[in-house]
Amino acid sequence: MRRICLTLPTNRPCSATIEAVGEEAAYAAEHFDAEVHLLILDSCDAPAYAAHAEAVRRLPGNPRILVHHLDEVQQRDFLQQVIGKSGAMKPDLLLDLMLPADLSYGACTNRAFLMAAALGCESVHRRDSDSRYQVVNGETVFPVHHELMSLGRRAADAAPDVTENALAAQHADKRVAMVAGSFVGELSVDIGEILRLDRDVYYDMVGLWAPVDWSTERKRQLVDESFRGAGSEAFVRDHSTLTLVDPMRVDMCNISFHGVHERVPLPPATDTIGSDYFLIHLVHDAALPGVLHNRNIVNFYTGERRTDSGFMAYQTRFVKFLLSMLYFNFIYDAMGRADASLLDDRGQVRASAVARLARESTRVDRGENVQRLDILDTAYRQLGGRYATFADVLAQRRERLLDEARSDIEDFALLVEAWEPLVGTARLTPVDPAPGQAE
Repeated sequence: MRRICLTLPTNRPCSATIEAVGEEAAYAAEHFDAEVHLLILDSCDAPAYAAHAEAVRRLPGNPRILVHHLDEVQQRDFLQQVIGKSGAMKPDLLLDLMLPADLSYGACTNRAFLMAAALGCESVHRRDSDSRYQVVNGETVFPVHHELMSLGRRAADAAPDVTENALAAQHADKRVAMVAGSFVGELSVDIGEILRLDRDVYYDMVGLWAPVDWSTERKRQLVDESFRGAGSEAFVRDHSTLTLVDPMRVDMCNISFHGVHERVPLPPATDTIGSDYFLIHLVHDAALPGVLHNRNIVNFYTGERRTDSGFMAYQTRFVKFLLSMLYFNFIYDAMGRADASLLDDRGQVRASAVARLARESTRVDRGENVQRLDILDTAYRQLGGRYATFADVLAQRRERLLDEARSDIEDFALLVEAWEPLVGTARLTPVDPAPGQAE
């Protein structure tokens, strides 16, 4: 029986999502030869945590589903044990990178990766608290169906169970490292209002995540595809493709990994959207097989983003994402050219190669990011209102943001170098509290 980790990191009230993910866990246990560890990493305050605990208690019991609901105190205790036993250098910094005080999309998933190793799980399947599943003719469309059909199998063995095989024969003996889908509904990045206010400004801003040497036409094509997922097309019937998955076609709310997450972590940058997308690019650039499916999840926005404080925080995360692309575009380009050299003789990712590229990227001249901030300042002021107010905040934080963009990559390189020992130690470390069945 395979053991899998279905994980839900959350920092917001989401009892309904816990119930829904519990149903997906039951689907996996009932339709596949799988023991499911449902891992809820909860960063909420005490009232929300208590509501989530009640939602966990209401989940139907199943002997093949074990639920782990950990608050940040319990998560920190686990991490301290793992980091301490691993003998890693700079243990205090590593703990801060794994469980920072500020929001980090990459760090919360990295914690899930380590805990999955501790639980003996061969794969990690991630969902988000601000999304839900599609329902067709009364049946919920669970992505785990496609994930467990293919993940971890030799590509040649997985091929008969997909709709379409677009994978070159040279990759047939490799294991399927990622199975993923996308989303429908609202944009994955909450910038739709900018598009409604001024289309030209929207194109100027979103185009900043492309390399600066791209043509205007190529940048516009990128903008047209950005953050839209699968659009609004509702699920009708299953379709899955065995391929080298295009990173633009999948989303981290609807993803699963096998193997690769134990070799390389996600960038732990704080307050930066998109910081959790690195492995999607790595799987593609290392020519590891994946499966793209159409059991797309429904994305929606929480009310907090509409508040003044939520707006300011979210725009900061967007700006930090754009600044991070100076370094990630360098790394992605280098990984694309490295091709097979990213893998060792066992077909696994060379973490040392990734760490080296990350460190090399920090030597890139940051003039491109200075230019990005100039364009953003003009754009936000042109939009007016609270966007102009944010431009004032951005101007005050300008140098700090430039420095953070570079130091975030330095931190990522450090974590990559420490990652394999951390994973190895996690395998020998219990996850507390002891797992229990949902009741």
